[in-house]
Amino acid sequence: MFSELQLHERLLKALDELSFKQPTQVQQEAIPAAIAGQDLYVIAQTGSGKTAAFVLPILQRLLHDDSKPMAPRGLILVPTRELARQVLKDIAALAQFTFLKAEQVTGGEDFKVQAARLRKNPDIVVATPGRALEQLTAGNLDLSVVQTLVLDEADRMLDMGFAEDVGTLADACPQPRQTLLFSATKGSRGLQRMIDQVLREPLNLELNSVRDDTPAITQQVVPADDNTHKEATLIWLLQNQGEGKTIVFTNTRVMADRLNGVLRAKDLRVYVLHGEKDQKERNLAVERFKQGASGVLVATDVAARGLDIAELDRVINFDMPRSGDDYLHRVGRTGRAGAEGLAISLVSPHEWNLMSSIERYLRRQFERRLVAEVPGSFKGPKKVKSSGKPVGAKKKKDGKKDGKKAAAKPKKPKAGKRPSRPPVGQVVTSSDGLTPPKRR
Repeated sequence: MFSELQLHERLLKALDELSFKQPTQVQQEAIPAAIAGQDLYVIAQTGSGKTAAFVLPILQRLLHDDSKPMAPRGLILVPTRELARQVLKDIAALAQFTFLKAEQVTGGEDFKVQAARLRKNPDIVVATPGRALEQLTAGNLDLSVVQTLVLDEADRMLDMGFAEDVGTLADACPQPRQTLLFSATKGSRGLQRMIDQVLREPLNLELNSVRDDTPAITQQVVPADDNTHKEATLIWLLQNQGEGKTIVFTNTRVMADRLNGVLRAKDLRVYVLHGEKDQKERNLAVERFKQGASGVLVATDVAARGLDIAELDRVINFDMPRSGDDYLHRVGRTGRAGAEGLAISLVSPHEWNLMSSIERYLRRQFERRLVAEVPGSFKGPKKVKSSGKPVGAKKKKDGKKDGKKAAAKPKKPKAGKRPSRPPVGQVVTSSDGLTPPKRR
């Protein structure tokens, strides 16, 4: 029970209002340690309730802080605008019975309007690293009294090239301070360098890594000949088994726009989300998709993290993601909070090796499925190695053809020497010296 975590009565009232009764594993482990003031390095899956795991300790600390500084006391850095909006929404819900306020600082919004909101001295700032650094440089963001710094989805921020910006922002925060770093993966050496730079003797909590099994999500692979076959399969799935809400992921903005047009032509309720859309368009697409009882959101990986959509029935990978981590963050949009979900990946021949690599990384095999109503010639490789990759045809050795030895190629004469007499049946030419033997 949340009452056992020694939370402020106003926070418990908000949790009761939200019908949050039992803390998740990450909340159970992280909240007491964070309230105690420890730095944390937490590995937890997306959808595990980690936002409340760092928001509640921040609110708890601020409620017991009698000082009223004219600057933010909490800074939460996230990789995307969508995740920033989601975290801001969660803060508002959990702080609804307090006087604590939060503001969002992200790209895609008017710089001067953001600066004006920062002058109102919010208690917490939720920001993407790039825009936060711009406001800091312009003198609009004061980090001199930050008590708690949170790096959410730290692995993703590294993937997006924000390591230097995060380091600069962390250095602008005072010491001592509390730092909480959350990641869905153990990441690379770059993540370890970030941990060494910003954390101070952290408590490591590896609760459920990105590789852990996700039994609530049925994960299927559907072989497809090419993109045309994929489009036909996608249309059939959405028209015949597409009840509720579906997110379709692509790797490129061009493909996202194309599928938007293709699916709209089939009278499907479709929205599109990618990095070239301005912030108002992105917000409108997400809100309309959330409000409807059914619909399709076609998105690039900009939507893979940060979207918390209730009752998302399925995720379809039109393009296979480029890594196992990206795959987990995509399919993690469904099957959240214990609900069941479905993830379908449309895999063409050139993507099969990538799909097999993702299976090995996640230590599980996806269910193979054929859509008989949209027949294709590719049904997966006939033979596969123990790794799951297809067995390729053996290459014939040079000089052999159909099991017979080919005639030995005559050697060219060395420079400066007269060519030897050619074998019978060959003639010397002025260009290359020898020609292949004539057939008799």
